[in-house]
Amino acid sequence: MTHAQQLLWTGFRGLDAAEVDLPFAPGGLILFARNLDPDPATGPARCRALLDGLQGRFGRELPLAVALDQEGGPVSRLRPWVGATPPLREIWTQGGAEACARWGRFWGEGLRLLGFNVDFAPVVDLWDGHPEAGIGDRAASPDPAEAAAAAGAFLHGLESMGVRGCLKHFPGLGGTTLDSHRGLPGLTEADRVDRNASAFRALAHPDRLVMVAHLRTPASGPLPASLHRGSVAANPWNIQGRFLPDDLEMGGCSDWSWDDRVRLSLEAGHQWLLVCQTPEGRNACAEAAGRLPESLWTPALEATRTLRRHLPATVPFDAPAWKDWVGRLQTTAGNI
Repeated sequence: MTHAQQLLWTGFRGLDAAEVDLPFAPGGLILFARNLDPDPATGPARCRALLDGLQGRFGRELPLAVALDQEGGPVSRLRPWVGATPPLREIWTQGGAEACARWGRFWGEGLRLLGFNVDFAPVVDLWDGHPEAGIGDRAASPDPAEAAAAAGAFLHGLESMGVRGCLKHFPGLGGTTLDSHRGLPGLTEADRVDRNASAFRALAHPDRLVMVAHLRTPASGPLPASLHRGSVAANPWNIQGRFLPDDLEMGGCSDWSWDDRVRLSLEAGHQWLLVCQTPEGRNACAEAAGRLPESLWTPALEATRTLRRHLPATVPFDAPAWKDWVGRLQTTAGNI
């Protein structure tokens, strides 16, 4: 394989570094519940040992970008260790921007102790009450300004603790009725797409991670926005960022071959290839990237290496500090 494999931000199997079987050196990792020992007494330290081991194996030249989906509410990989926590909509409606920033700081503090340097949060989609779309109360508000205020406060709190955030799911899944994990949702009204995208405008900048949804829009034609350059690097709202597609194994892009998924992602302007679930998908993605001409993947590789070069430094795992953090978080969750 070529250096193009370093574009992969990949999921994997295993709870301990010795059992992780990756046939290439990725540029980023994403962990799921399958990688976390659910025992709150042993799981956190075991997670940190896993990440330290993988950084030692694959991150000697440049640190790996290591992410978790830690939003709170229904998307909380840390739930077995910390219990139930509120979703962004509840935080926003009950406590406003101050509460959103507090929860961003909480997650940033805990994730940094565990060895993570990226959180795939916050959600900037507009709330619409459609449970079928898979967003629900993960979104703060139906109003773009409020959604931006909530996500921006969360992001500020998170990044103040040394963990990078990621805006998702650009240009916005508000108004859709199909979960993009299962298939390709669509929006038929350009005005709705514009309204959704406007929530991202105040938060995005060239160094901001922005995850792009598998979503068909009037502008993207037969393609999902994630594979359409006019919805990514050349988007009409002048939203800039370090773009990456939502998981390339999701149903929303499964109608395209791996060669097409990877080629179209890079032509669209993505800097990463996010592939989360299976060894088969991960390997197919890496092999497809390796078949592309260097001229297509070299700019993205340079961009990812720049990001990795400037990732926040880790801090040592401290069991008393972790215990104190869990106690403060649980008290706050119980009082919201």
